[in-house]
Parts: sequence; structure tokens; C-alpha cells
Amino acid sequence: MSSPADVHSTPVDGVEVIGALSPSRAGDFMTCPLLYRYRSIDKLPEAPSPAAVRGTVVHKVLEDLFDLEATERTPERAQEMVVPSWEALLAAEPGLEAMFGDDGPEVGAWLAECRRSLEKYFTLEDPTRLQPSERELYVETVLDSRLLIRGFIDRVEEAPDGRVRISDYKTGRSPGELFEAKALFQMKFYALVWWKTRGVVPAMLQLIYLGNGETVSYAPDEADLRALERKVDAVFDAIRKAELTGDWRPRKSRLCDWCSFQEHCPEFGGEILPLPMVREALAAAGDLGTDLTDD
Repeated sequence: MSSPADVHSTPVDGVEVIGALSPSRAGDFMTCPLLYRYRSIDKLPEAPSPAAVRGTVVHKVLEDLFDLEATERTPERAQEMVVPSWEALLAAEPGLEAMFGDDGPEVGAWLAECRRSLEKYFTLEDPTRLQPSERELYVETVLDSRLLIRGFIDRVEEAPDGRVRISDYKTGRSPGELFEAKALFQMKFYALVWWKTRGVVPAMLQLIYLGNGETVSYAPDEADLRALERKVDAVFDAIRKAELTGDWRPRKSRLCDWCSFQEHCPEFGGEILPLPMVREALAAAGDLGTDLTDD
């Protein structure tokens, strides 16, 4: 998938923004303020996750599938695209090969999981009948609070009558009620950006879950998006408060099972790391090992 560094950002004409937020980083903070800090401020390294990289490969295949003529968008063609997509990703990020080995999956089995995700996709949609207007679209806008919000939309379809559907692929399973709101937050975030930039409220938001072959759809309205804007502003205010107070206390949940930072979390017997500038000062004074200053 693309990254913001690959995109020429739209100029924010005449507006001095107070900060920027993506749905992923907002989601991190709502999940756990310490997780947000370690990812966004400390930028601690995280080992590549086979599940996350599988998602990247599957997203790339589904993006490239729509470069083909409609009649060529077949399950067989998608299967043929898996290995080239993985090899291209590996060429760009050779370190991903470290996922495989004694503690990771066997590469053949992992590629088979990629293929199963694509098989599931074809049970949910017929890509020969779709003609997206946008794929992997970078979007951004400035809210009234002067907060810049931005992100990447997997796929957009626009009907002749102007109706818009925004779709997002998920290689995992559809969430239970406890986590469904978190998934819809991301989609409403994209809908808010679309509404602010295009003046059109998307008619449908669609989450396509390839893990268990389900599609979750939601029709937003202006009231939804105004509420979402207030929530995004509140999340950013909370982040600024944490920055000012230094209070990044962790929030334990089931999602902790997948966290890369348990060794630096008091919920798991670890200690919260000093902030990066403090670590640098301590390292200069000889009070910390250099292993914590190379992040």
C-alpha cells in the first residue's frame, strides 16, 4: 500500500494548521494513549507482522486487478498476481523476509493464506461489474478547528446520479459488536474528508472482510459526520493534553495481545520509557544504554 511520503500533499492555502491526524493514529490513541506515544512520538520499531503484510499484499493485488480489462478480473488472474506482488514488496522492504523462520510462518503457507483471502473476495463481489473511480486515494482536509485530517481510501465508486460508495478491504474477520464501532470510525473519518472536500455525503460506506467473507455496510448522514468531526477534535485535544502533561497512561484491553510494546508497558510488568528527548539527554550523561537511543 502507499504511504503519505509517496503523495504530494494538497497545499493548505492560507491556513496554519494546528496538527494532523489520520484514522490509524486517532485509533491508536483511543485504543491506548501509550500505544499512540510509542508509535507516533517515540517511533519505536515494530517487527513486521505476517498478518499485516498479508493485508498489504492482498490490497496490492486488489488494487492492480482493476488495471485489467473487466473480462480479465478473474479469480485465476488474481492468484497469479500474488507472488509478483509479494516479490515487489520484498524488493522494496527486504527486512520483511525476517518474518519467516523459526518463530514465523513458512512462506509457502503464508502465500496460501494470501490466496485464500483473494478467493474469499470473489465470493463477495464480482469485479467484472465494478468500475472504481478511485483506488488507494490519498485525501486530506482542514477542519474548522484547523486540524488537518488525512488518510488513504481503498476504493471509491461514483454512480451516474452522483451517489458515492467508499469501500475498504480488511483481511481479518468482521468484528463483534465491541469492535465494530472502531472499524466504522475509520470509514466515517474518510466520509468526513470526502464531504468536506467534495460537498457530497457518501451514500454508502462498505467494509469488506476477507477473513470470514462478510460485508458490513453503513449509510452515513450529515449528523453522523458532524458528530464524527467533534469526536476527532476531542481526540486531538486529548493528545495535546497528554503532550503537555506527559500523561500517556496505558489502557489495557484485548488488543494488548497484539501489541509490540509490552516490555515497555506497566500493565505487563515493564516500565514506561522516558520521552525521546529525555532518553537522549540520559544517554549523553551515560545513564542509558545506546539500544534505546537508536529508534
